[in-house]
Amino acid sequence: MPSINEIIVHPGKLKIEEYDYNLNDAQIAKYPLVERDSSKLLYLDGGIPKNKRFKQLTELIPSDSLLLFNKTKVVNARINFKKITGAIIEVFCLEPVEPVNDFQLALQQNSPVVWKCLVGNAKRWKSGLLELAIQVEGRSICLIARKKLKLSNEYLIEFSWNDNEITFSQIINAIGMIPIPPYLNRKAEESDNKRYQTIYAEDEGSVAAPTAGLHFTESIFNALKIKGIEVDSITLHVGAGTFKPVVSPEVDGHEMHVEKIVVQVKTLEHLLEKINSDIIPVGTTSMRTLESLYWMAIKLLQGDTSFSVGQWDAYKLNNYKLSNREAIEVLLSYFRENDLSEIHGETRLMIAPGYKFKFATGLITNFHQPKSTLLLLVSALVGDDWKRAYEFALEHEYRFLSYGDSCFFKV
Repeated sequence: MPSINEIIVHPGKLKIEEYDYNLNDAQIAKYPLVERDSSKLLYLDGGIPKNKRFKQLTELIPSDSLLLFNKTKVVNARINFKKITGAIIEVFCLEPVEPVNDFQLALQQNSPVVWKCLVGNAKRWKSGLLELAIQVEGRSICLIARKKLKLSNEYLIEFSWNDNEITFSQIINAIGMIPIPPYLNRKAEESDNKRYQTIYAEDEGSVAAPTAGLHFTESIFNALKIKGIEVDSITLHVGAGTFKPVVSPEVDGHEMHVEKIVVQVKTLEHLLEKINSDIIPVGTTSMRTLESLYWMAIKLLQGDTSFSVGQWDAYKLNNYKLSNREAIEVLLSYFRENDLSEIHGETRLMIAPGYKFKFATGLITNFHQPKSTLLLLVSALVGDDWKRAYEFALEHEYRFLSYGDSCFFKV
């Protein structure tokens, strides 16, 4: 189990160039394999990379472990409008702003709604409204987009439509496109609607998939159950910032993106039951949510009930001596006293070398982009062994990034 009270070293002065590697476009998987669980699995065993298949994953996980999944669902966040001039304006919905900022509630809103968006070909949309005539469940709808405010790199866009019985979820499911990663360098296809979702996706709100989960099948879940490996889930809605590389020379020049999380009280109770067993997040999003719980507990003891974890909170608050068990008990006590069934919060936690893990004893993940915060997270877990693992994967022709192969790191 993690050593709870080790000193956490601030990673701000780490040089991002030390987390670079040469990834050719040919090594990026542009499409998924036909069978989800037929991908390769790199197993890092005592610092030694080994070739496995994902179907062998269950053999590598100790019985009585707990796997933690992210059950977020990718929304059809890209909407194309066509101007009278013929110009195509793409509006990419990132997160809701008005009348509510909770994803689940926002998607069930009727007209109008305001979302923070990226706008493609924005120079062709200097003023005026964008209109789109669409069919939604047999109804003729006119969808209108209006720019409300220009932010740094995004816009606040108001969407309105002429039928108050239709929700925004129905609108984007009817005409939106699933936002596959930009590095695939292709347009989304019909097959992506299914394959860029995990089979257990449930809570709409992400603009990128928690890709470590894409390999899991009902067969894998059955094998886990037979071996006595337990599973549970959280929700972290993945934002577009997950693809943002670190461009500053040092890590402290990078601003982490905020992502919304939801954790059920019953999941906290499950974590408490398994606190002395291996707890293995499936994906970096599950990892960041799991570790954020510890810092939420610390802040709760300080009287902060926002359930918001800042980028550097782990490095500012690490003088508090609280075990992982005590952290879960603090959270459970608060929620029972207030008769709440789940945490609604947000995190921008930066996990980088120097971070000491509070819960996680391993990680199932895909291969990540050079100079990314996700690669920093992997390095925080396995140290410089990430270099050996990635060199091995490149030499053995593993497929990289979202639709690529997978890794299992156990510490």
